[in-house]
Amino acid sequence: MELWIPLTIAAAFFQNIRSATQKHLQGKLSTLGAAYVRFLYAWPLALIYFFGVIVYEGHALPDVHGVFLFYALAGGVCQIMFTVFLLWLFSFHNFAVGTTISKLETVMVAVFGLLLLGDALTPAVTMAIAMSAVGLIILSAGQSQLDIKSLLQGLWRLPTLIGLACAAWLGMSVVLFRAASLSLGLDSFTLSASFTLLIVLILQIAIMGLLIGLREPDQLKQVVRHWRPATLVGLSGGLASIGWFSAFTLQNATHVRALGQIELVFTFIATLLFFREKVTRLEIAGIALITASIILILLAS
Repeated sequence: MELWIPLTIAAAFFQNIRSATQKHLQGKLSTLGAAYVRFLYAWPLALIYFFGVIVYEGHALPDVHGVFLFYALAGGVCQIMFTVFLLWLFSFHNFAVGTTISKLETVMVAVFGLLLLGDALTPAVTMAIAMSAVGLIILSAGQSQLDIKSLLQGLWRLPTLIGLACAAWLGMSVVLFRAASLSLGLDSFTLSASFTLLIVLILQIAIMGLLIGLREPDQLKQVVRHWRPATLVGLSGGLASIGWFSAFTLQNATHVRALGQIELVFTFIATLLFFREKVTRLEIAGIALITASIILILLAS
């Protein structure tokens, strides 16, 4: 088994934990504040991991150049813009269709990866991405209790375009993070990934800190006040990011994000086994398609 596969599965697992722990911050922090926690409290772990790699593998500090900084900054800004656009999407009264369309991140990764890095896809992987995209739309429609008529009627409304922009921002950030890591030209993927993650987090902390300071200054105090649940979010999110960045460095980002949809399978299993929640036929059909696409990705790899 290629190393990027267990790294991706581990990243999806820890991201699932991060999402669960982040629920403890609901009502205590704003959406921007909760997003800031992801970066701020993950930074110490990223720093420890980076210096651990340097000491264990015996590397010198990587040379920083303009191309790397551009990709890292652009990727960090794209991820922040995804958060801002998601906030905008949630401000609308009816955002169900837009949320459904925002799930098409893997398609965007494939498009931007081809345009920016020349990451071509095999027919099998292309089919897997198509299956995953359809599965995501069906799953999201089932969770939002949308029927086909409502979905089609909402395609040309502003929330849908914002949802598409969300997918584009997130997809572009993934490709730019991979570009930043590869631009270092290092033989060690762990050094490339850990250094890229550390620099991206520093840039995001600075940018989001300024943004929150201007829009919601009280949230900066709240982020510190609720440090206990925030630390759990940061720890699980940091472990997820280490897995994602390492996998992006080793493999085409489209393969990684397509396999990363296994996070939804984890969530679905938890819903059935632990929370005993009822699921609809659409949700079951969506998960079945996503699972089939994951199997196809693994077979194609």
